[in-house]
Amino acid sequence: MRLVKAHALGNDFLLVDEAELASSVDRAAVARAVCDRHRGLGADGLIAYSAAEPLGMALLNADGSFSEISGNGVRCLAAWHASRRSARPGDSLAIHTDAGLKELTLLECEGPRFLFRAAMGRPENIERACLDVAGVPVDAVTLRVGNPQCVVLGWVTPERLHTLAAALAVHPHFPAGTNVELAEVLSPGRVRILIWERGVGPTEASGTGACAAAVAAMQYGGAARDVAVESPGGTQRVEWLDDGLYLTGTAEIVAACEWLGAVPGHA
Repeated sequence: MRLVKAHALGNDFLLVDEAELASSVDRAAVARAVCDRHRGLGADGLIAYSAAEPLGMALLNADGSFSEISGNGVRCLAAWHASRRSARPGDSLAIHTDAGLKELTLLECEGPRFLFRAAMGRPENIERACLDVAGVPVDAVTLRVGNPQCVVLGWVTPERLHTLAAALAVHPHFPAGTNVELAEVLSPGRVRILIWERGVGPTEASGTGACAAAVAAMQYGGAARDVAVESPGGTQRVEWLDDGLYLTGTAEIVAACEWLGAVPGHA
């Protein structure tokens, strides 16, 4: 099984062509095997893609669970496609996801590193909720940016990430689980976040998480409609325009390799 590894600000993915996967393959088990940091190649998720244009993708988290979309995963797949097609700045491409069609424009390319601006669509179901976490009321912003998100504005510390954010990710308020961002508005144009991603845990960056945190900060934290969202892996730009959210960030191809281990469920 041939795999490609790519990352967007440290949020890493393994890409596999659908043609490599037999119908009998246990995809969840494959994701858990290849994404394992010690016994596999290591990644936050596995993306199975169809090479026909427009591209299509299906995403499984590192624990084998389903995810509708990843803003960073979309960029990683776009980078792989652009590298094979010798794309140039100004070129655009579309990718079908389980959260709808996403259109990306290539802004810069240098070696294995690509900078894209992606149209992520309109945020939905933006609400404030008071959630009980271990007996403590927590003021959160919940919404969807193709996938479920929960943002807590205020202090951003590793301790709160591993306690508060981890608990919110599996809170009964979210039957299918949720991604969680702790977000601090540093200035009208800057937001700092830490991310606890559903099915993964802490990640260095998140595209949809950056979008969700930006929306919460813009709606309730005094941030401007064009912000730099800083995470441990780096900075992404989020714009909230009349026609929806736009996410700008890099993606880098790391390696193309062959998986020599067993493929669960392969006939």
